[in-house]
Amino acid sequence: MDAGVLSVACMNASRIALVTGANQGLGRALVEGLAARMNRDDLVLLTGRSHQRVTDAAREVTQLPGTRARVEGRVLDVTGTDAIVHLAEDLQARYGGIDVVVSNAVARLLPEESQAERADEFIDVSNTATHGILRSFGPVLRPGGRLIVVASSLGTLGHLDPRLHHLFDGASLDQVEYAVESWRSAVHNNTAAEAGWPRWLNVPSKVAQVAAIRAVAAERREHDLAMDTLIAAVCPGMVDTATSRPWFSDYSQAQSPAAAAGAVLDLIFAEHADPALYGELVRFGKALPWHDGTPPVEQDRMLTP
Repeated sequence: MDAGVLSVACMNASRIALVTGANQGLGRALVEGLAARMNRDDLVLLTGRSHQRVTDAAREVTQLPGTRARVEGRVLDVTGTDAIVHLAEDLQARYGGIDVVVSNAVARLLPEESQAERADEFIDVSNTATHGILRSFGPVLRPGGRLIVVASSLGTLGHLDPRLHHLFDGASLDQVEYAVESWRSAVHNNTAAEAGWPRWLNVPSKVAQVAAIRAVAAERREHDLAMDTLIAAVCPGMVDTATSRPWFSDYSQAQSPAAAAGAVLDLIFAEHADPALYGELVRFGKALPWHDGTPPVEQDRMLTP
């Protein structure tokens, strides 16, 4: 393999990769990169909610000059836990597992929209889906595999009010799920601000995603590293996409989706899983300290109640 090795066991076998939220933006770029770096017998699954968009995107990637691996579109609504379970079971039955999973789906949210009114969709797409993917695809990840959750630098614990740190620091996946649902209830009951939750949904959502990765990694670390398997969250940096563009006035430093995908792909195709990155939030090849960050006071002030 000229782009790195996912595992010794899979060197002579077809590999399976899956990306959620892959119709456009970073997800689409990740599919293109996987399809270019993997082999002709390998399979990349491009998933999204719309059958037509998934079909069109998969066809377009297949026709790109650099594409080597097979690319297939699969409809997957990540807000449906049963759909995630069924897809994982299907891949286990068909192929004996999966080698690369990138959880990338996110709900698009505009600055002028009510954060509270969009909370359910945002949490379901970003957090409930992350929990479902970890629970369903973690057990079918083959030796040497990579399970990556796309988060952001806002995913470090220090970005939350200190009163909330105990909910996520050293938490199990069940405890992270409970914390997320407590946050959701506080938003609906108009008690979120009183409890210390920021109005900007992206902050607790990203912290919870990284906490979920850390929870699963804590249980699997010894076995996974012995099998050269990596589970991690990633921060791709500022990316010029339709989802992120409305939130920033200066995009001069933003990366294209293809450029942002490069660092994520390098992590996926690294010859060996780096123990220093296992279970961490990784940005440009380095782990971000879990306890770093400060609560986003200025962002909260910018938002409407």
